[in-house]
Amino acid sequence: MTRDTEEDGALAFFKAQHQAFAETLAQWHGNDDLVPALMSQAYSSFEGNVAVQAEGQPPIACHKGCATCCTIRVIATAPETLMLARYIRAADAALKQAGIDLRQRIAEADGATRDRDERQRVALRRRCPFIAKGICVIYPARPLACRGHASHDKRACAEAAAGRLEGIPLSMSHMMVRSLVQNAMQSALRDAGYVWATYELNHALSIALDDEDSEPAWLSGADVFAPARVTDISLDEMANTFDRIHAGVK
Repeated sequence: MTRDTEEDGALAFFKAQHQAFAETLAQWHGNDDLVPALMSQAYSSFEGNVAVQAEGQPPIACHKGCATCCTIRVIATAPETLMLARYIRAADAALKQAGIDLRQRIAEADGATRDRDERQRVALRRRCPFIAKGICVIYPARPLACRGHASHDKRACAEAAAGRLEGIPLSMSHMMVRSLVQNAMQSALRDAGYVWATYELNHALSIALDDEDSEPAWLSGADVFAPARVTDISLDEMANTFDRIHAGVK
């Protein structure tokens, strides 16, 4: 397969995903369950398509209980953050019975990691607040960034986490599908008039859990997670890229 063919395939996939998300946003407009509907679509689209793209590739070394990479900065959209806040509220009582105060863990992690860049976050070697008793306690609702970060070599991950290795043999299929699904959702959100930025997860989630009105506020068009916004790539640059894709310009 040539590079041009691969790019054409990725563009076609992005456009199809954009259209599917646009239809979901129109169908669930004004409904309190728009966020779960949107994220159910995003999760299932990622899982189904990454399975196809990863065919014939080396096996993934990630497994339950492996949290070596869970010190990196996680970036998420507002719907992902709001879906996770819903999940935590629903699981809060059961988690506390198991001795896990997830809200406190998130607040502490936010205090330690806020405003730190990727390299500084890894240097802290601070475990993700969702890793408790050896497992990810929010796994079913984990963000697309986590789903798209998969390694072919467990030992390389450990070496990188210890600062002895720069590169990790990550699954390009997982990274590509994650990026296309997330960006297509952002593009559809933008066209539908919703705030479509990305945010540092610990900070954004702290905001969401502190304010139960954050979801209706976002549905009404407010940028409720503005203090946690990630500006590595400007929204203007992303918007220009989306416009070029829809116009058929490579």
